Formats: sequence, structure tokens, C-alpha cells
Amino acid sequence: MPPYNPLLSLREYADRQSKARAEMARLGYDGLLLFKIEDIYWLNGHESDGFCIFSCAFLGTKPDQMTLLVRGADLAVADQTSVCEDVRLSPDGVDEKRTDHIREMLASHGMQGKRVGIQVATMGLTPQLYLEIAAALDGWCELIAAPDFIRELRLVKSPAELGCFRKAGAVMDEVMGEVVDTCRSGAFEGDIYASFYNGLFRSGADLPAHIPPLGGGVKAMNLRYTSGRGHVGENDQITLELGLAWRRYHAASMCVVLTGPDINPRHLKMHETSVVALEAVQDKLRAGNTVGDLFAAYRDTLVARGEEDAVLTVCGYTMGAAWPPTWMEQPLIYEGNPLVLQENMVFFTHMILNDRETGLSMAVAEQGIVTSGAPEIITHVPKEPVIRP
Repeated sequence: MPPYNPLLSLREYADRQSKARAEMARLGYDGLLLFKIEDIYWLNGHESDGFCIFSCAFLGTKPDQMTLLVRGADLAVADQTSVCEDVRLSPDGVDEKRTDHIREMLASHGMQGKRVGIQVATMGLTPQLYLEIAAALDGWCELIAAPDFIRELRLVKSPAELGCFRKAGAVMDEVMGEVVDTCRSGAFEGDIYASFYNGLFRSGADLPAHIPPLGGGVKAMNLRYTSGRGHVGENDQITLELGLAWRRYHAASMCVVLTGPDINPRHLKMHETSVVALEAVQDKLRAGNTVGDLFAAYRDTLVARGEEDAVLTVCGYTMGAAWPPTWMEQPLIYEGNPLVLQENMVFFTHMILNDRETGLSMAVAEQGIVTSGAPEIITHVPKEPVIRP
């Protein structure tokens, strides 16, 4: 049956596959084994998280050469979400070997004695499975560790993808506003999380690819999800780094809520610096600049305002359609990154100041679409300090 909810037209999927095949031809590949679910989704729409156990796709040089190889639990979702017409089963069983199934698939496409690339920059291929595949195909074909070129093709988004980002951003803004209103003295952190997930589910959005960090007190500095729930106190700080997705395309934002009644002047200074840094980075977020230019704007702003000790090695990253365990994708925004920004790339830029000496934390972060001029900002956080009694 056709996909029940196709994100794109068949023509767009065909164009994407054509671009991938052109790069395969440049690399001299006869075929490519894919294990990165984000790339498989981009090429044919297959949406399952079954990659965490096993799933694989094959892309050949001919227009009709695309196969999905999945476990039985993924057959229905492959039929319903993918435009790939050749879906095959990789059974589970004590006498079943994934390498046999892969080799049989390759043989059906005439890959014996040919040059076959294999994706290695992905969590969908464990080192153990890679070693098993390499051993099984040794002498049968030439297996080559492929560069991460499909990820690079995915960096510039199509109009349909940008529509998903804009929808995700609009929902993120609404949900963030609801969450901020729950961050008051005495509030239970579990209730704050509940307001986030309730808003997400009511909107029809997708769960984010990793658990959003949220915490007060000393946990406000963690920048990672940690277990355990506490209550918001007086004169507290609550870090909200929230994200969600629309058809897997992610939007995120970040701010810190202060409860008072006594507001530390250091917090206010840190907030002002974060806002100035965000504006400086967004001013550089335009086609023709490099990712390294973004980092330089962030670093130079913090240094100029006496916050050089707070400079992190990364101040953001690109966003796309993502699966657990993370919504972060390369390229990260770090010093000297030479990648040139192009129109319709999408970046999440976070200005985070952690003062480990005082235990104070502050952050503002938004997401934007690169244009030839000022970026189109799709998630928004207050530029004034967020204070809730």
C-alpha cells in the first residue's frame, strides 16, 4: 500500500535518491549499505526506531535499486511510511545471521565482486555488527567505509522540510510559554515536565529525540537530563532546554527562570551577556559566513564582557529530522569550523553561562533558518530576565 502519511512527493524522494547516486558515482561505488535512520528517512521515508536492534537499507546506482531490510516488527511501519517498494525480512532466530541476510540482499543486486560502501558514522551500526559484516563479505565484494555524504546532502532543507520546522517552532513557542508559567517557588519539577509533555501531546507534535534537560538549584547547571525530581525553591534558578519535533523535524529553545524574591545581580548580568551574544551570533547566521564565524561572534562577545571563563567549546549545532538518543547533528558550532552557511540550513544557537564558582547558571537559545539576510527565527525566548515569584 502507499505511505499513509507521506511527508514529501515521490518526485522529491526521487530527486534525493538521484543526488545520493550522483555522489556514489563520484566515489566509485556500485552500492551503499545504509544504517543511519536519519539518512534512510530522508531517502525513502522509513520512520521506525527499530534501528536500535537492526535495520538496513541498500541503495544501488540504478533508479530501481533500493531495498529495506528489517525485522518482522518493522514490516508494518515500513509499508506505511516508506516509499521503498522492496521491503525484505531479516528474521530473528538462533540460526539466523544478519550477515547472511545482508549478503543475500547484496547478491540479489549483483554486488558480488563490486565496490560497496558502508555507513560507519552512525549509531545504527554497532562495531560488533560491522566486524561481522566485514568478515562475511571479505573476498566476496570490496567493502569500503563510506564518508558521511548523505548527512551533508541533508543540511540544506527543502520547502516541505522548512514547513515542518516552522510548525515545530510555533508549537515550541506555545509550549515553552506554558512551561515557564509553571516554574514558581514550591512547584514540583515533575509537574513542570508534565506541562511540557501535555502541551506537546495536545499539539500533535512528536516526542524529542532525547529527554530535555530541566532542573533547579545546582541541577540547573547540568545541561543534561538527570534522574530524580525536586521542588523549586525561593531565589532559585530553573534551566529549561526544551525541544520537540514535527514529523521528526526538531525545534528547540532554552531559557532560565528565576523565582526570587531576591534576584542575584550576577544572574541579571549573565542574562544580559547571553542576550547580547545571541544577537551577535544571529547577526552572523546568514549565507556566505562560516560556522566558525558563528563561534567567533559568541566567544568574542563573552570575552569582551568579562565572561571568558564561561566560554564553552560549542555554542550550537544544526537541526534536522532526528532519532534517539539525540537531536544534535553535525556540524557543531565550534572554533574554526570551515563549513560555509547556505540558505535554508537550520541551526540551534545556545548561549550558556555556567559560573561553577558561584553555582549560578544562565542561558538563552533560539533556532533559525539561514537566509541571504537576517535569519528567520522560528523559536523565541524572552530577552528580558524571566522572573516568576
